Amino acid sequence: MTHCALFFDIGNTNIKIGVSRKDGSLTSYVLPSNERQTADEFGLALLQILRHCGLEADALSGCLASSVVPGLSLIVRRACERFLGLRLLFTPEDVPLPLENRYARPHEVGADRLVGSYAARRLFPATASIISVDYGTATTFDCVQDNAYLGGLICPGVMSSVSALAAGTAKLPRISLEVEESVPAPGRSTSTSLNHGFVFGFAAMTEGLVARLSGTLQGPVTVVGTGGFAPSIAAVTDCFHAVRPDLLLEGLSLLYKEHVC
Repeated sequence: MTHCALFFDIGNTNIKIGVSRKDGSLTSYVLPSNERQTADEFGLALLQILRHCGLEADALSGCLASSVVPGLSLIVRRACERFLGLRLLFTPEDVPLPLENRYARPHEVGADRLVGSYAARRLFPATASIISVDYGTATTFDCVQDNAYLGGLICPGVMSSVSALAAGTAKLPRISLEVEESVPAPGRSTSTSLNHGFVFGFAAMTEGLVARLSGTLQGPVTVVGTGGFAPSIAAVTDCFHAVRPDLLLEGLSLLYKEHVC
């Protein structure tokens, strides 16, 4: 990659933006997903991000995105065209993923799940199977065996579960979703009870589902955690072999380097 590039992971809650430099380093930023913003608003935010990185728009050679929000895809596309002078490519529409998709209806799989699976496979090529656990709006478990995406599981997301609980509970205290203990303890306050319940509850769900899924895959199995909540879960469980919070942006960067440049 001889120039810098821009990558977008367009999700239901956030848009993660990755700026890759000539040396291969990747800096990430997060903006809220807002379909009511204009392309101009988003484009000006992109210019601010580039300035923060010490870059000008003409330093970019291209941009690549995965998206599960069609309305935001259009906003980001128009912003890239007007403020960067670049055509935004999408995967898998414009840039196919070199991963066999064994979903019964391949078009139903979110691009984010495919890109995460592709990234995990590229980062851990020696292992027979991979389980990628992504803590996003939903918590997803995606299984890769050899060079094939097999499918996975979709479970409630951490923050969406917190929001659902808050919507039906009066005077719910603010919770940090951080714990200092390595094992759950009976909470003596509502905030402690909630923190321990969510962190250790999702950790237990992850451990249980990883164990069950691993039994269906050829070994050895590498388990990769990603998403903003992954480090909190990794702090209280040993089921992960690696934690890559920006796995999807890494996947887009790898895909761009291998199939666009």
